[in-house]
Amino acid sequence: MKSIVQGVLITAIAGLLVACGDQATPPAESKQADTEKQELAKPSLPNHAEEQPAVPPLQAIFDSSAAVLFHARPHYATVLGVDESLAGGAYNHRLDNYAPVVEARMRAKLREINRQLAAMEVSSQVDRDNQQVMINLNRYFSGHEDFDIGYIDLWMGLSPFVVNQINGPLIDVPNYMVSNQKINSLKDAQDYLQRLDGYDAFLQSVMAKLSHDTEQGWIPPKVIIDKTIAGLEAFIAPTATKHPLYKTFTSQVLAIEGIGKEQAEAMSQEAAEHINGGLYAGYRLIIDALRQLRERATDESGIWAQPNGPAYYADAVKMLGDTDLSPDEIHQLGLDEVARIEAEMDAILVANGHTEGTVGERMLAINDDPQFLYEDSEAGRAQLIADLNGYIEEINVRMPELFATKPPYEVEVRAFPKARQASAPGGMYSSPKIDGSQPGIYWINLRDIKANAKFDLKTLTYHEANPGHHWQIALNLAQDSLPMVRRIAPYNAYVEGWALYSELVAKEMGMYEGDPYGDLGRLKAELFRAVRLVVDTGLHHKKWSREQAIKYMAETTGTVDSDVVAEIERYMVWPGQALGYKLGMIKIVELRQQAQEALGDQFDIKAFHDLVLLGGAVPMAVLEEKVDTWVAAQQVQ
Repeated sequence: MKSIVQGVLITAIAGLLVACGDQATPPAESKQADTEKQELAKPSLPNHAEEQPAVPPLQAIFDSSAAVLFHARPHYATVLGVDESLAGGAYNHRLDNYAPVVEARMRAKLREINRQLAAMEVSSQVDRDNQQVMINLNRYFSGHEDFDIGYIDLWMGLSPFVVNQINGPLIDVPNYMVSNQKINSLKDAQDYLQRLDGYDAFLQSVMAKLSHDTEQGWIPPKVIIDKTIAGLEAFIAPTATKHPLYKTFTSQVLAIEGIGKEQAEAMSQEAAEHINGGLYAGYRLIIDALRQLRERATDESGIWAQPNGPAYYADAVKMLGDTDLSPDEIHQLGLDEVARIEAEMDAILVANGHTEGTVGERMLAINDDPQFLYEDSEAGRAQLIADLNGYIEEINVRMPELFATKPPYEVEVRAFPKARQASAPGGMYSSPKIDGSQPGIYWINLRDIKANAKFDLKTLTYHEANPGHHWQIALNLAQDSLPMVRRIAPYNAYVEGWALYSELVAKEMGMYEGDPYGDLGRLKAELFRAVRLVVDTGLHHKKWSREQAIKYMAETTGTVDSDVVAEIERYMVWPGQALGYKLGMIKIVELRQQAQEALGDQFDIKAFHDLVLLGGAVPMAVLEEKVDTWVAAQQVQ
């Protein structure tokens, strides 16, 4: 078992305690340093034009973007099951490398690809569309040139803190291994073991990035460090043979045809040794580093308190909110939407006998009503998941009424693993594999049964599954005529805006008929997203404290404390992400209304939905142009 992680991480920890500046001690020479040198020695771009002469030049450039991204994020290549030719070679045995020089190189490659793309002349409208969106996507995945902190997340673009309580390499990589790395052969098992063996170098790279960012003064707030430590401690709390990484491996290896019991036991023992060795040792050292780092962390909650934080937030608003509105304008829009939605909720509450107190107070009281709560037991949690599946089945029958094209992938409901519950959101969606060997997954958080009131769950299901995230993301993935990077395009305002729009569509389909409390849950969810406009800009622009944001969200929405605290702390490390939901929904609704007014009886909602979905996720300006072109074409028919 390798032990080089200890020496390198200890050196990096020492670097964390050096005052901000250029004098911090660099990581020692190691296997990680060798890996960085190998990365630097690689050609700046995969030369697909030479390897595959038949590939058109524009397509070769598009493939280069995919190769850069998937080579840098092999764990996500496994999630999607992409072809090795689009991932820079085999990947199921490799782990990501977040070392500063490697991360910087990936971003530089994407910027170079954009320079090449911008210089290419294209003739067809299809090529122009792909060129425009790919340039935008490469910018999304390379981040702003003024900020080399954080890391590139293939869902959110530039994420400011490489180690935090809710996402990042230390959480995402092992979770995806457990959920997405299938072991059906001896080679699959060997790849998995090689990944486990690579955790020492992987953790070195994360620590090197953390140290690099710390030297520049980018340190998460104290409360985030505390929550991160708690989550990482929970991750390594089980004995190696009880850990999900081990249990996932052993359960699958035993089922492989041709592997005998003795060989399976030997491989399982090797897995345990890797977990006990490089993995657990590395996580413990990172936890120790975070404890020391906490002494230098701020008590402030917003990104404004980080070096050049206001400029970072301005870029996050543009990238994740996909808007030209200023933070002050977004804040006021949020307040206006809160007032509008509260008025609609008040009408339903009064009609059903709830007249005393604010909307938030009445919602909190309803949330405590036993008729809306599942039993706090395994049986109660099983019933909750069964009900979610039932909601999916019910709306699937109705989907053809408003949607012409169905995705070829199924969706499955799963509970978050207990180790993730404390910091995970209430619900989340993850993509299917391209070949359909794994469905899309709608994750539900069962940490607090009171946080899953029955009247909330229809809406959450429509958001995460159909017609929301699963319908959109699975359809996007199925568009094999698009460049691979466009098939996984994660544009936050488009993707989250569509999911929130889907909640309204479910209402229009009649899914809440005879269910006033379910409709109240829908409005509560929309209110929640309007509140996000207020608290995100409050935290990061108006310098609100964490406690001020928690108080406003709890009192306004009537959401249980466990959910509100997790939400606010999520916004603290994901500045701008919470803006996409309401801003994206507002734009999609606005475009639909404009099309309806322009076309009148000619307007076809199924055709509109195909128009929005089948071109894949795009920037809102591109979507607006597409709708305008479509409307003009319909008018001349």
